[in-house]
Amino acid sequence: MLSARAVRAGQGYRLLHANIHMRLHGSQLLLSGGAFRPPCMSTLTKPSTLLQSAIRWSATKSPGDPKDSITEKSTTAAKRLLSKIPLKTHENIYTLPNILTFSRLVAAPLVGYFLVHDYHAAALSLFAYAGITDLVDGWIARRYQLQTVVGTIIDPMADKLLMTIGVACLAVNGSLPVWLAVIILGRDVGLAISAIYYRWISLPPPKTMARYWDFSLPSAEVKPTEISKINTALQLVLVGSAIGLPVVPEAIISSWHLTEAMTAFQYLVAGTTLWSGLSYVFSKNAVKILTKEEVQKRIAEAAAKRKP
Repeated sequence: MLSARAVRAGQGYRLLHANIHMRLHGSQLLLSGGAFRPPCMSTLTKPSTLLQSAIRWSATKSPGDPKDSITEKSTTAAKRLLSKIPLKTHENIYTLPNILTFSRLVAAPLVGYFLVHDYHAAALSLFAYAGITDLVDGWIARRYQLQTVVGTIIDPMADKLLMTIGVACLAVNGSLPVWLAVIILGRDVGLAISAIYYRWISLPPPKTMARYWDFSLPSAEVKPTEISKINTALQLVLVGSAIGLPVVPEAIISSWHLTEAMTAFQYLVAGTTLWSGLSYVFSKNAVKILTKEEVQKRIAEAAAKRKP
């Protein structure tokens, strides 16, 4: 029978031989997506087996073994090679909730166009559609487990685009005071700049503009705070009321004191807007940068849910 030292020497030789093959043919392995397999590795079922063999052998070797340097180099080379193997980091973004959200993105500029040209009835109808789909897409995503990371990004983006265009156009035609528009839009601009920053620092390399705008590459998750959800609802009611007020007969506006009620409501929205902006600054859970393992886990879970 062979001695333990002879067995370890044989294992070290095989690891060295595998290391040489990986250095010579590593590019073939990367280009073929793992299809290339050196002869000495024909018994290995996956690349990680090489690392496991190296770890087991290093645990049994005696101190001062001359094969130490060979093992360390082989293990380092294998880890470096495995780290270069591309992983699938895309998720399916073509879901019904995301399609409804994209339709809200398209509807927002149309609302602004109708407001500028004093088509308040058409603007109110399209604004109501945006509000209904905002509720429906979230329910569908939760009910049928269609949540995606991109959905957590474009959903508030659609809300903010609708609010930005609506508030700006209402301020231009005098339906909302300018000071309130500055508060609402200033908060949204600050959040938009923060979103751009977090998207860039969380994007896995290589950082390119094409990958930056590829929302099927999840990198960060935005979780709205509770006060932010309340503020968004109040802002939607405010903008909807300002859009629909010109449609209401003057007699009803006077008898119900709707003008005074709108003024008080504007101050309420101003307060919640400032509060919600500060909540993002001091909250530790509002923005979460996803690790590679979390991205892979979420994509795998989404793929499993889509299987019949």
